[in-house]
Order: sequence, then C-alpha cells, then structure tokens
Amino acid sequence: MDTSQITPGISWRKAGLILIAFFLFVLAIQLLKSGAGAIAPWVKMWAVHNPFNALGFGWLFAYLVMSGSPVAAAALFFFDAGAIDRVEAFMMITGSRLGASLIVLALGFLYVLRGHDERISLRMGLLALLTTFSVQLPALALGYGLLMLRALDELPPTTAFAVFSLIEAVYEPIVAAVNGLLPGAGVFLLGFGALWYSLNLFDNALPSFHLQESAEHEHPHWTTHPLAAFGLGLAVTSVTMSVSVSLSILVPLAVRGYLRRGNVIPYIMGANITTFVDTLATALLLDNPPAFVVVLVQMVSVTLVSLALLFLAYRPFENALLHVTDVIGARRRTLALFLLAIVGIPAALMLIR
Repeated sequence: MDTSQITPGISWRKAGLILIAFFLFVLAIQLLKSGAGAIAPWVKMWAVHNPFNALGFGWLFAYLVMSGSPVAAAALFFFDAGAIDRVEAFMMITGSRLGASLIVLALGFLYVLRGHDERISLRMGLLALLTTFSVQLPALALGYGLLMLRALDELPPTTAFAVFSLIEAVYEPIVAAVNGLLPGAGVFLLGFGALWYSLNLFDNALPSFHLQESAEHEHPHWTTHPLAAFGLGLAVTSVTMSVSVSLSILVPLAVRGYLRRGNVIPYIMGANITTFVDTLATALLLDNPPAFVVVLVQMVSVTLVSLALLFLAYRPFENALLHVTDVIGARRRTLALFLLAIVGIPAALMLIR
C-alpha cells in the first residue's frame, strides 16, 4: 500500500502545501496591514474620493489580477489604514466581486482558440458574468441600506486574545525584518503578492476530481436541481476560497457535455456567497470589528438576494438570463459592445468627482 497517501487523492505533499499556504496567508495579512499605511495616501489622493470611485476601483483591480479575493482583502486594509470609509470599503468589495467572474469569460475565449464550440465556451463565461451582476447589484443596494441603518453593528466577534498573541509572537519578527528591508509601499506589494500566491497554493493543494465520460451523457443530479447546484456552489467555493477557481471549472465541464447552461445559474449564485469566507478570515485576523461588519453585511446581502431569486422567481430569472446571454453571444458586434461596457462602466465610475 502507498503510505504517501493520507486519503485517496490527497498526498502528504499536498497536505504540506496546505500548511505552507496557510502560513503564507496569515503572513500576507500581517504584511498588508503593516504596509497599508504607506499606500493609503495614494489611494485617497488618486483612486478613491467617493463610493462610486471605490466600486470602479475594486472592479478594475479584480480584472487586472483576475481574482476578487486579494482585491477584497486590500479594501479591508485600506479601511483599516483610514484611506477609505466603511461605505467605500463595502463598494470596493462589491467591485471585486463584479470583476472576479471575468476569468470565466477569458477561459471561454481560450477554449474557442483551442477549437471548441464558441457557442458553449463563450456563453458559459457570459452567463457567469451576468448572473454575478444580477445578484450583486441588488445586493449592493440592500447592503448599503443595512450599513446606513447599522443593522449588523452589534454582531462583531469578540477578539480571541490568545490567538492574536500567538500570531504576533510568530509573525512580528518576520514583519519587522521585512519592514527593515523595504519601504512601506514595498511591504504592501509583497504582502499582496504573498496573499495571491497563498490562495493559488490552496487551489493547487486541493485534490483533483476527474470525471469519467458517460456514453449516455448523463447529467449528475446537481446539474438538474437548482437547490443541489446552489449547495454545491457554496461547498466548492468554501473549500477553494476562490470564486475564480470554482467558476472556472464550469467551462471545461460544459464543453465536455456535463452541464447545461441554465443549470449552473444556482451554482454561480452559491459560489458568490461563500467566496467571502477568506475575506471574513482576513477581517478576523485584522482584529477590526467594523471591517468584519462590512464583510458580514456584504455576505448577508448577497445571501438574501440569492435566496429570494431561488425561491420566489427562479424560472423567470433563469429564462431572462439565458435570453440576454443568447442575444449578447449571437453576434460579435454585440459581444464587443458588451465587453466595452463592462470595462467602460468601472472606468467611468473612477472619473466621478
């Protein structure tokens, strides 16, 4: 028997990668917290003057790094450093969610270049973007109302003094050494890179799941039942801690015939909720209760909107999304206009003063 395996599909090497990824994740939080003060004046002076700028900044930033989680974390550090207020932090996190799904469309383009069906590959990416937009925009309005009413302000966690003391004892010497070698902006950029790398390590350390091709092209239960798909989206993203990863698997599965487009809408909705798990962890490690409340408001808002759509209007919602996806994907000119819009809108938001 191969003793290198802990359980089928999970090796000691991957378990070690998970431990390294966790260590780097916490280290990245400490570095970002230490360096945020140096970046804060730049953010306030050049990037974010109001909530509209914050929304556009988070949106474009997520496009740039092809991931929403590091951008959402950066919003918390800018908030902790005083560069942005809590509404602007909320808006920047929302922007990071709007931009995170672009990787699915980019992957769809890649599959087209490799010779796969353009109709399936690109429209899966379009569907991921449109589903995210359709949930996040109403959630933005709901979350803004909750923030203004301070409805969840009484729910911040109690600080676990022993945990934070242990973190400081382990990481403070490393952070101090880095601060002695790099300027504050360099510390922040190093922390951002470490956070990005740690999330990628988590992804690589997860076991691979290989589906066997079915001669009958049978669809698993989760692809045909909305609530099952919603639950799977919740579960996969809570494990990968990256909506970019959990949504990216949709394109190859669709190309291979495992998925029908309409059946992945609840999966995308579930993924867009538990993608906040790592951002909540970041808020806890910051030991900043208002930052925790900002993330909690975001998560509650997206959950409430998603559940309302699932239980009250799912079929009309599904039909509307599929129709819009077909209209956009039918002609290259329409697709080009859509791409121009999703880049132009956040860019325009950045210009509002």
